[in-house]
Amino acid sequence: MAAFGTVFMPQMAQTRYEGGRWSSVEIVPSDSLTLHPGAHVLHYSSTCFEGLKAFRHADGSVNLFRVDANVERLAQSSRLLNLPAIDKGQLTEMIVDLVARFKDQVPQAPGSMYIRPTHIGIEAAIGKAAAPTDSSLLYVLLSPVGEYFSGGDNGLTLLLEEDGMRCAAHMGMVKSGGNYASALTPILSAKAEFGADQVLFCPNGDVQETGAANFILIDGNEIITKGLDRSFLHGITRDSLLTLARDRGMTVSERNLSVDELLERAAKPGTEAALSGTAAVLTPVSRLIRNGESYAVGSGKPGPATTALRQALNQVQWGEAPDEHHWLTPVG
Repeated sequence: MAAFGTVFMPQMAQTRYEGGRWSSVEIVPSDSLTLHPGAHVLHYSSTCFEGLKAFRHADGSVNLFRVDANVERLAQSSRLLNLPAIDKGQLTEMIVDLVARFKDQVPQAPGSMYIRPTHIGIEAAIGKAAAPTDSSLLYVLLSPVGEYFSGGDNGLTLLLEEDGMRCAAHMGMVKSGGNYASALTPILSAKAEFGADQVLFCPNGDVQETGAANFILIDGNEIITKGLDRSFLHGITRDSLLTLARDRGMTVSERNLSVDELLERAAKPGTEAALSGTAAVLTPVSRLIRNGESYAVGSGKPGPATTALRQALNQVQWGEAPDEHHWLTPVG
């Protein structure tokens, strides 16, 4: 099995913003991209992207999951990066049409077709360190995928990082490559020094997110996760899981969570923790490391609430449960 996100469909959809308007959509080969060496994105990181999935149901139909929410978030990221405003209707059509083109390549569950819309500044202008790009490229890639994390029954180990943030506080809401790059050194250091799978960024003791996923704590019938602000990514999977938790009668607490409270609650029998994201779905966390000391979360094994919530989300995505929140968009 190829590594997650390394296999691509041979074509992608693209449109360019030049002269104050978006061009017609083109279907082009996906194995290359030509940019001027002075392109704004290469020097000043004018780039943002999204990640969503298409799922094959048992009846053979293919459905996108929460495409509207992902398009809205890309529009928000573009706005916060001062990239040209995207045409949301055009992007939605690009995604639907491209997935329809490769509908036969969408894997059976639990696999899916990962969809990567990307918006980059392409103006050749190395003098624009303090000015936005006037032109941009919006393209959509497709990649058939399986599971992202493969920890089995062990769960993930997270290193608690209390001195640094994943990214600049005002950039947290933006899904931009620079945010992932800034988290890479702490993640690699945590793996090398402690054998951790990821870093949970907790600046000044405030539990936020990992390098690529939101963090959720489950204590009995209560789910605790950081309240929405500009400092971290507003995950669409996170929102979906919280909605399903409310449907199941659980108490959802979106608020600040300190490291001290996290460790106190994590020590209780039955407590669970997990990471949520498009790729991760809902992946259990079994251990936390703070100042070189290891702390088990609950029993140290994946718990029933995490398993049940992940299953509830998957059942909607796979067409095995009613789509009560109208999250699915049929393709073709």
